Amino acid sequence: MLSRISETSDFILSRISSPPRIAVITGTGLGELTSIMTADLRLPYEEIPHFTRSTTVGHKGTLAFGRVDGVSLIAMEGRFHMYEGYTPEEVTFPVRVMSRLGAEILIISSAAGGLNPLFRPGDLMLVTDHINLTGRNPLAGPNLDSFGPRFPDMSCVYDKRLAALAREKALELHIPLKEGVYVSVLGPSLETPAETRFLRAIGADAVGMSTVPEVIVGVHCGMRVLAIVAISNVNLPDCMKKTSIEEVISTAGRAGSKLIPLLQKIIVTL
Repeated sequence: MLSRISETSDFILSRISSPPRIAVITGTGLGELTSIMTADLRLPYEEIPHFTRSTTVGHKGTLAFGRVDGVSLIAMEGRFHMYEGYTPEEVTFPVRVMSRLGAEILIISSAAGGLNPLFRPGDLMLVTDHINLTGRNPLAGPNLDSFGPRFPDMSCVYDKRLAALAREKALELHIPLKEGVYVSVLGPSLETPAETRFLRAIGADAVGMSTVPEVIVGVHCGMRVLAIVAISNVNLPDCMKKTSIEEVISTAGRAGSKLIPLLQKIIVTL
């Protein structure tokens, strides 16, 4: 693993002019978030050593390098998921690489199903904590001691200063920003009414099939983490409605129109 990380990092460093300070991962329907960047380079995943390919609709599958008002940035335009058949190590490999390249802050966006009945499709939710129900942990196996400890502390996963900054900038922009707990499931099937009741009962406000593996590895790497999800639909177990990937992408895109200026304000302040 360490040799693969080094090989990939060296490949990327030979093609960029300066190391990135901030790493961004975009989710389903949120690829336009990188429109705020002045991109110097875009590398398709298939051209990057040891990167897998994104097969999910709504994910471009490129690694972008550039700046936002002078702040150096690396952004994944699309991510990998375990439901695609990838291992937790493959899903989180880019986070290791971005950390090795010098990124100290990890900003993650994704589309998620709302579980909190007060949420509405198109809302943005600041992730304050998470529950891992995927049954997998990307840190299982031999520990990468050069990145972090065998048993990393998870008592404060989401950086409080970054969360406070997100709240402040959302207020300045008059963008409503919900807050809550994100639960990660394996997927790809969506939740049944009974599963929805269960997830809500254990304290989750939104559910998705990503984010948590990358966050866990980000914490292991010592990165400060901020996660904001776009609520694509709201699951009400007593009156469940059918959901399609097309609807998820469309709603996430509408939420992205609010998330783009918010992230720009956050990044510029950083």
